[in-house]
Amino acid sequence: MMDEKVINYIESITPKRSPLLEEMEQYAEEHHVPIMELVGIEALLGILSIQKPARILEIGTAIGYSALRMAEALPETEITTIERDEERYNTAQDFLARSSHKGRIHTLLGDALELQAEVEKNGPFDAIFIDAAKGQYQKFFDLYAAMLSENGIVYSDNVLFKGLVAEDEVEQKRIRNMVKKLQKYNAWLMSHDEYETSILPVGDGIAISKKRGERK
Repeated sequence: MMDEKVINYIESITPKRSPLLEEMEQYAEEHHVPIMELVGIEALLGILSIQKPARILEIGTAIGYSALRMAEALPETEITTIERDEERYNTAQDFLARSSHKGRIHTLLGDALELQAEVEKNGPFDAIFIDAAKGQYQKFFDLYAAMLSENGIVYSDNVLFKGLVAEDEVEQKRIRNMVKKLQKYNAWLMSHDEYETSILPVGDGIAISKKRGERK
């Protein structure tokens, strides 16, 4: 993980976000809503800008922050995003309704593990962004990777979990269980027969998984 001084430096030279996005950042901080760290989302947006996906599926809307960041950075991209928490879903709806990009962001309320048929209507997807219940990451991947386009990529956030995945011992039981699930997910990704994965130590850790080419 990056040194705090380096993170602060990068944040200090990152261009200011729109007033709406800065309001969302403040809301997230005040209400303890997890959104992507600034350095992490800037890295993700840079990669997406190179990839230029026509359709993105996001699993884990929260208050709509990352969906709106992606919509602003990719003006021709359609985004489908899923949130199971009704309060956060409604908050996202309120924020997104104030954006000129709202017409390209399609929000779904419900458990991502139960919305396959509804999501499929908006596919196939060139990018899938997993940023929801960490204990369910492998299930999300297995369920929705089938909806990827031929050159599609799966991005998984929080895979380094504040660096705790590298620790031998974690004291708190709840955190320890979460760390074990992420360690298992990371190992599963890295040894996947059909996907090639790289993990970037930016933000809280981003895994990038792309379908392997045909083996000769």
